[in-house]
Amino acid sequence: MKKEVLRKNYKQKRKELTKEAFEMLQQKIYDKVYNYDFSKVTNIHIFLPIVKQLEINTYPIIDFLISQHKNIIVSKSNFKNNTLTHHLLEKDTELIINAYGIPEPNNAKQVNPFEIDLVFVPLLISDKLNYRVGYGKGFYDRFLADCRENIQTIGLNLFTPIDSIEDINEFDIPLNEVFHP
Repeated sequence: MKKEVLRKNYKQKRKELTKEAFEMLQQKIYDKVYNYDFSKVTNIHIFLPIVKQLEINTYPIIDFLISQHKNIIVSKSNFKNNTLTHHLLEKDTELIINAYGIPEPNNAKQVNPFEIDLVFVPLLISDKLNYRVGYGKGFYDRFLADCRENIQTIGLNLFTPIDSIEDINEFDIPLNEVFHP
């Protein structure tokens, strides 16, 4: 299937999940995160969940990573040019929900993408080669292209990866891993 069809289908599949099913899938992903070896990374970028899009709640993951003495980096979106800036999330960082429902840091130190060791990437669905379908604006593809070559990437997928995405292009970057239930 093509990205646009997959995007529509998996947004709908998220909406159809019961609260209990969503929480069970989410917990299985948390378990994979909690068992991952983070010993070789210090600066971890993670997305903050868009509640209205039923994204995985990443706050428990953030709490876990902080307990492991990791630096947490979150993004601020620029919808004029579909780019992200990256900011250190600290105890006193104020989060403001933007017009698209995305929590963003308001008073945080900016971080260069080259300083980031690992990125947790949001997605709607991925395939068996770890390509992903997001919301279609290319924010993360642009962001990952600006990172160093050895950046580690992990997608968080509520659903089992599909066989393939038909319309992969040269700007699509496969993830290193995808955690799914």
